[in-house]
Amino acid sequence: MSTDGSRRRDVTVADVAKAAKVSKAQAARALGNYGAVSDEVRERVLAAAEELEYRPNELARSMNTGKSNTIGVVVGDIENPHFGLAMRGITDTAKKSGYNVILINTDEERAAEVDAVRVLLDKRVDGLIVAPASSVETSHLQQVRESGRPLVLLDRAAAGVDVETFAVDMGSISYESTKHLIEAGHRRIAFVSTVRTEAPYVAGMELDSSQISDRLDGIHRAFDEAGFPHPTDLVRLNAGDADSIMRITQDLLSGPDAATAIIASDGLIALSVVEAIQLSGRSVPQDVSLLMYDDFAWTRLTTPPLTVISQPVYDMGIAAASALIRQIEGRKAAGPGPDLVATLIKRGSVGAPKDADAEIAGILPDRRRFQGGFDVLPRTR
Repeated sequence: MSTDGSRRRDVTVADVAKAAKVSKAQAARALGNYGAVSDEVRERVLAAAEELEYRPNELARSMNTGKSNTIGVVVGDIENPHFGLAMRGITDTAKKSGYNVILINTDEERAAEVDAVRVLLDKRVDGLIVAPASSVETSHLQQVRESGRPLVLLDRAAAGVDVETFAVDMGSISYESTKHLIEAGHRRIAFVSTVRTEAPYVAGMELDSSQISDRLDGIHRAFDEAGFPHPTDLVRLNAGDADSIMRITQDLLSGPDAATAIIASDGLIALSVVEAIQLSGRSVPQDVSLLMYDDFAWTRLTTPPLTVISQPVYDMGIAAASALIRQIEGRKAAGPGPDLVATLIKRGSVGAPKDADAEIAGILPDRRRFQGGFDVLPRTR
């Protein structure tokens, strides 16, 4: 049998009908699984379609049925393993329900996101999952909502857009992780994020990302509770490529008021921070402590292994896709959505600051150990 691509493209419903010796209307009903058609005719039509390698015209089908069995997904940075893992949850769930997925990456640019949403709507996707580049400028998402097209938000909220949103409570886990650093003796705690701003960070400023706003709020709350001033001068936004992150890290570790601990807002940032620390001749946690968002396999393989904030990212993707498919199919929610909770996993990358007073830090005099009991002596096989 020929497998020439042009033949597959040229095969029509009429060709299948002729091969099956039925009318075109009968063939169309059998192939489209609608209307009245006998089992004997359906079997003949499907056998002929397989023999001819017939492929349905999905665009024509969507125009006839109003459904494309396709989900559109828009994320900010597919290079970030966080979104890669979420996409795995989305695609696994979609496949089980018979849906295909179209993914568009926006590089966290709102204009690109507006275009992406328009393109996906033009392609007649049945619904959209969006991780908003901006939690503030959301008019295009409001328009999707008002059009009646199913929409679900992933990872971040969007002001004025009343749809199901699947994200972790960042404020609580940020508070908990910052408290962990403060209890280890740290007062100069830096936070590095890729979120874009036109001016240096000041407390209370409006940020595009609801996630980053919530994380900074959690940091502030931990410092306020401890009675220490929040080192806002160590909040560094606009972290772009690896080189810029390394420059930011070098700056944070310089001068008399250098950071003693760094919180990296994602794994890509953490990798560049670790590289910058190593190139400077410093070590973790003896010279600087490190904590990062998301738990990936490599974080357990470093020496020492990294303290991380583990998020249920795969489950987040599953939940978002499941909710969207339910909406597309017109089903009501059986109950409340899953409880998406992040967890602080304490490993060896957090220790006491070099110049911390043992009594204030609450640690043992032996600097090889710190609160929580982790041994940071060189690892052996």
